[in-house]
Amino acid sequence: MTMKIRIGMGQMRVVPGDVEANMNRAIDMIHKAKGNGCQIVVLPECLDYGWTYPGAKELAQPIPGPLSDRLAEEARKTGLYIAAGLTEKEGKYLYNASVLLSPTGDILIKHRKINEVPFARELYRRGDKLETVSTPLGRIGLNICADNWPSSLSLGHSLGLMGAQILLSPCAWAVTPQDLAVRKPYGEEWRSAYSTLALTHGMAVIGTSNVGPVIGGAWDGWSCIGSSLAVDAGGNVIAKAEYGEDAEQLLAFDLAVELD
Repeated sequence: MTMKIRIGMGQMRVVPGDVEANMNRAIDMIHKAKGNGCQIVVLPECLDYGWTYPGAKELAQPIPGPLSDRLAEEARKTGLYIAAGLTEKEGKYLYNASVLLSPTGDILIKHRKINEVPFARELYRRGDKLETVSTPLGRIGLNICADNWPSSLSLGHSLGLMGAQILLSPCAWAVTPQDLAVRKPYGEEWRSAYSTLALTHGMAVIGTSNVGPVIGGAWDGWSCIGSSLAVDAGGNVIAKAEYGEDAEQLLAFDLAVELD
């Protein structure tokens, strides 16, 4: 049986360190997705403090914790599945994490990013597991950004082999100031990687990036530029969000999923 589901990519602005404003933007995107008839909304990587923000080492919260609880409450209010990237503190360690929340606010999956870029490993400890979950919308997998980079595509392949029909991936796609100034085309590597996963496993892949500045680490001064991307199970690009440091938008699209 083929089911048509509606998914929103919440390409929100993330201001490093401004957790309250960032959480409010995330909640606004969730409600925009609800208003657009979505059943799933995918939000960016590290939407709370920003990717590689140094202050997160002291400020980040556990999962479950106050920030994931706020998103869980919005899941209950709207009845949506929410995939969101959050910074997780556990003991002395910091993780670049993501959660998949059910419409009842339960954490169905918590993923910790595995393929972190080398300089960011000084801040984040890497994860060591992958999960999928069966839902009424199909089997869903969850990872984060560079977990689907061509050099680590085995992680995405593993989720496909685990039966994922939809792979959700919070991202933070960034470019140098020079590339931003000339609006250098962005995203071909992701399109190729996502299409490879899709064609190999019959698995749709959705990556949502934030927009806004990068603060901290070797990419300090770079800009996240959106360009959020969705590829269907046949490897076709079915949605691509706007490019730019200020290209904040909720992009909703329909996806056909084959259910048993």
